[in-house]
Parts: sequence; structure tokens; C-alpha cells
Amino acid sequence: MKTLVKNSLVSEDTIEGSIRTILAEIGENPNREGLLDTPRRVAKMYREVFAGVGVNPETALTTTFEEEYDGIITVKDITYHTFCEHHLIPFYGKAHIGYIPDGRIVGLSKFARLVEIVSQRPQVQERMTSQIAGSIVNVLSPKGVIVTVEGTHLCMCARGVKKPGTSTVTTVKKGIFAENTALSEEFDRSLSRN
Repeated sequence: MKTLVKNSLVSEDTIEGSIRTILAEIGENPNREGLLDTPRRVAKMYREVFAGVGVNPETALTTTFEEEYDGIITVKDITYHTFCEHHLIPFYGKAHIGYIPDGRIVGLSKFARLVEIVSQRPQVQERMTSQIAGSIVNVLSPKGVIVTVEGTHLCMCARGVKKPGTSTVTTVKKGIFAENTALSEEFDRSLSRN
């Protein structure tokens, strides 16, 4: 079966065949009842979890509005699930976005869509944080933007050093947030409020 993905034909049969090969290479029987449909399920899952590959994240922010507002707008606790590009193992967490508009705002739900697009591709948390901030800067040209992403990485918790309970926090500051420590601290305080 062929599916249109990011303007090119991708064969699900190829993905399914590759998964069957991996199962055989780790010593499993891909024809075993419990594994028989696994290659098809994995191919379907890959279509879903990697739907952001080739999609410009800025498309999530295309509808903007003129509005004079000079305070910080914060959208916090945007959940995400993605796959570490180094091991193709999931990592997940929350993204928090703050910005000070310069005459243009965007619907708040668009930030959730932005996080969704950047997380639906093989990722590293550092790039994901930068892509979210960069997209907001490019589309809205705000006075400043700050993005903090928290992540739990299964490549660190379930394999390798096996340290469950660890988390990683990355932050990108642009514009006035990079220049004004008090604004960054105000954003941090807003994250701790219920």
C-alpha cells in the first residue's frame, strides 16, 4: 500500500518488511501469532507519530490578529510526545511558551498545534525548543519570546544509564527576554502558579 506523505510516495510495505526483518534479527519469529500484525501496526503508528516530517511549523501560526497588548502572554503545560532521533525511543513532557506581542497575536490553541508539529518528527529536545521559539519570532515578530521544554527521555530512563525519574529542561530566550532578567523571572513564576 502506498500513501502520500510530505509530497512523496512512501511504501508501507517497505516499512512493514523492515520491521519484519528487525524482528527476525533480534531472534523473534515474525510469523508468531502475537507478532503477525505488528509490522502493519508499526507502519501505521509511524505515519501518525512522524506526521510533522516535512511540515513547516510556522504553518500552525498563519492566522494572526492585530492587538495592542504589552504584557506577557503565557501558555503552559502543552503536552507532547516525540521520538529521540538517536535511538527512536520516545521522550515526552510539557512545553511552556511566553511572548510579548508587538502588535500581533495568535490564537492560543495555535501554540499547541505548533508544539504538535515540531514533536511529530525524530527530535532532540534542544532543537525542538529552538524550533518553537524561532517559529514564533518569524511569524509574529514579538518584542520577546521565551520557551521552556521539560522532557523525560526513555533512552536515558529505560536503557543505557537507566536513571528513571530524571528530567531535562531546555529554555530559549529571544528579544527582550534575553535582555531582561526580570521578565524571564516573571515567566518562571507564572509556570509555578496553579
